[in-house]
Amino acid sequence: MELLRRLSEAAGVPGREEEIREIIKQALTGQVDELTVDRLGNLIARKSGQGPKVAVAAHMDEIGFLVSHVDEEKGFLRIEPVGGFDPRTLIAKRVVVHTRTGPLMGLIGTKPVHILTEEEKKKELKISDLFVDLGLPGDRVKELVRVGDPVTLRQDFVEVGELVSGKALDDRVGVYVGIEALRRLEAHRADVYFVGTVQEEVGLRGARTSAFAIAPEIGVALDVTIACDTPGVEAHKQVTQLGKGVAIKVKDSASISHPGLVRFLVGLAEEKKIPYQLEILPRGGTDAGGMQLAREGAAVVTLSIPTRYVHSVVEAAHKEDIRAAIDLLVAFLERCHEVDLRL
Repeated sequence: MELLRRLSEAAGVPGREEEIREIIKQALTGQVDELTVDRLGNLIARKSGQGPKVAVAAHMDEIGFLVSHVDEEKGFLRIEPVGGFDPRTLIAKRVVVHTRTGPLMGLIGTKPVHILTEEEKKKELKISDLFVDLGLPGDRVKELVRVGDPVTLRQDFVEVGELVSGKALDDRVGVYVGIEALRRLEAHRADVYFVGTVQEEVGLRGARTSAFAIAPEIGVALDVTIACDTPGVEAHKQVTQLGKGVAIKVKDSASISHPGLVRFLVGLAEEKKIPYQLEILPRGGTDAGGMQLAREGAAVVTLSIPTRYVHSVVEAAHKEDIRAAIDLLVAFLERCHEVDLRL
């Protein structure tokens, strides 16, 4: 899990994925036939074959912030989100501000509850209520920090029982699954492209542009999905459960999976005795939505890693579900030339 730890703890808000891109390059050098980076910043690794052409996409970016204002008198920073946050998860968190001269540790602060009025206590917390404290005087902060500097949450990657937990498992665990599958993939007929995509959290942008260039017949997104198998959630609202296997997505807000791909993956999982579950996600989407609409369209599906506490710094996934995702992806890439895509 050392590679997953490095991916989780590294920084990469939308549009600034260079640190993640470098880790993937290092991991795949010598393992693939081609490694290229396009103008948007997508990293594209290819394992050549005769066909069909298959694109496997996992997004490199994480939800984070950009500095939007520097208080020149006291040095506090205001931040603009890039990606979707529940502000309740941000109270009293540590962050890293990535400046041109190096990283600075900071603290997310807000007005203490002790001095809130009764009216203020009733209001919903907003990101505009928060600020970053660098512990430095205003003039020093002004020298070091510029508007637009990326800000990421700070959290160590840990193993908790049978789970792994950390920041940005969405979607560094998908990146990890893709890397490990490419490393294991040997006999394959397909022309396989693995894409570390950019800017998924702000609109599936890297998936769209990379798929337009690749023009795949089949697209497989690797991403997390919510596992609401926690107290107080009814069974029919849980979406997935940890430890029950890789999730084969049927539908989310951005794409409807090709039924032929779903059937093939289910059959493959059952044949190989790989634990799986079927998933319908009521809100949210993956890079499959971008790949599906490239050029004349592609048949797409998502392999999801069930994850608790998504879009927080304690995202948690089960080790066996991660292993199942790798196993199923390898098996699929070895035999995807057998898929019947007729509707």
